[in-house]
Amino acid sequence: MIKIVVVGFGFMGKTHTGNILKNPNAQLVAIVDKNTENIQKNLKDESGNFSTDSFGEEELLKVNIYADFAECLEAEKPDACVIAVHTNLHVEMAKLALESGCHVFLEKPFTLDIKEGEKLIDLARAKNRILMIGHVVRFMPAYQTLKSWIDTEEFGKLEFLSLARFSGVPAWGQWKDKQKDFGSSGGALFDLVIHDIDFAQWVCGVPDEISASCLPGKLSNHDYVSALWSYSKKNLHVKIEGGNTFHTAYPFQASFSARFENASVLYYPKDPENIIVTTDTETTLIPAGDANNGFSEELDYFVSCIAKNKQPEKCTPQSALESIKICHRHVKPF
Repeated sequence: MIKIVVVGFGFMGKTHTGNILKNPNAQLVAIVDKNTENIQKNLKDESGNFSTDSFGEEELLKVNIYADFAECLEAEKPDACVIAVHTNLHVEMAKLALESGCHVFLEKPFTLDIKEGEKLIDLARAKNRILMIGHVVRFMPAYQTLKSWIDTEEFGKLEFLSLARFSGVPAWGQWKDKQKDFGSSGGALFDLVIHDIDFAQWVCGVPDEISASCLPGKLSNHDYVSALWSYSKKNLHVKIEGGNTFHTAYPFQASFSARFENASVLYYPKDPENIIVTTDTETTLIPAGDANNGFSEELDYFVSCIAKNKQPEKCTPQSALESIKICHRHVKPF
């Protein structure tokens, strides 16, 4: 059993907690939150971008609660930490965990500071620990199917890929307070649209050119992003669009469209159960799977890498840092 501590019990911390509790190879030994009263409060909080598996207060009775992360590490000596705190605490918390000898699963965005990210990668390497970044879209069934079609060229070569992701401005947990700390989260570019930026660079590579426009919102100067990526040697273009400039109750939505040589595909909120594949004469529906399963698959992959003492091939910190570099290219030359 891999002994795990969850750091941060907001929306994502709660999501990861639920998946640890149902994972047969993992044991939740502690939860860390500087405001321990948040744990009881957030158990009943249903806000967020998607629904998660619920679990009851009784399932946490044997789980120790800490306000201080260093104290928890000393007392519990866990194998791994799942860190789901605000972006500006990522480096501090990940460093503390790695230095204590823990494997680390760190929620995206990795870090806004590229040099700090490089230092964490070096530290994980020096400690011979796993550092995995939570780019969950890589584990979502519909996106995995799309990647398979790109890799195998089942419909011919990919010619155009469009990825979109929108939500209302987040107001749950600490997000309202973070509106006062303008820019600290990285805004929608680094915290929301990065999902599609990461997926695009995973399946298509780093673009040669990026043409981008951004608009400010309540969290940053780039809470809406519209970008076109170009690949000169592949005759390929990628469109990225998304943001959280809408009002809070605006429903979350994610979609993709792709044109291959021999078919076009569409995955969108009106039919989340299917990927639509079209030619000039036919339409076929391919089951898309449940996107929420990506979170449990992601956690299971992290646990299995620890059990096998094997560095992850998905969601490596090096790849995650490349996604951060690409994000910066959307707001200024890099």
